[in-house]
Amino acid sequence: MLNSAKSTKSVISAEPEPITLDWPATALLIIDMQRDFLEPGGFGETLGNDVSQLAGAVKPIGAVLTAARDTGMLVIHTREGHLPDLSDAPPAKVERGAPSLRIGDPGPMGRILIRGEAGHDIIPELYPLDSEIVIDKPGKGAFYATELGDVLEKYGIENLLVCGVTTEVCVNTTVREANDRGYRCVVISDGCASYFPEFHEMGLKMIKAQGGIFGWVASSAGVLEAMKVSTT
Repeated sequence: MLNSAKSTKSVISAEPEPITLDWPATALLIIDMQRDFLEPGGFGETLGNDVSQLAGAVKPIGAVLTAARDTGMLVIHTREGHLPDLSDAPPAKVERGAPSLRIGDPGPMGRILIRGEAGHDIIPELYPLDSEIVIDKPGKGAFYATELGDVLEKYGIENLLVCGVTTEVCVNTTVREANDRGYRCVVISDGCASYFPEFHEMGLKMIKAQGGIFGWVASSAGVLEAMKVSTT
């Protein structure tokens, strides 16, 4: 998939230690950069969150996405959401808390967190190309009840560059699922965000603790530098 390069491998400066990635066996996985989470009137705001807290992740993700496209890396986007009849939305998820609007309720961008509605879609700044894979998921983890595992196997992927929102929920859940399946995950620190800055910080610490119990953490600059080295 990748363009011709001097080397197919390079080292990313990461925590808890540098990691060498074989780029043809690596995919960029962008988690849930959806209007319902990042824009006013969506699911994130109905829960009482300040959605502006997530904006800082957009540019770092965009930079890595551009580089991935330039090198021909496999790019996968995910979207969390449910079928219109809510048959894949457990009552415990729909009924929890006291949001201003619940999953399935009409909102400014259509029904909240429902597939096919405007709010369910990915923000324009990171919108997928027709050639890129979009995984619709009903849960927080990207492997649960989806075809993601089959896609990664088809393309011979062993390593994942992971970014998106939110750090402690869908990103952490996906990384843990991937870890149990044998994938090596590098989480892009400034390419993730949370409505709660302290959760973002702790979410990254959990991933890289104990010698990288769930994966590695690197900045977008570190990832971009490693990608640049591999194509020069």
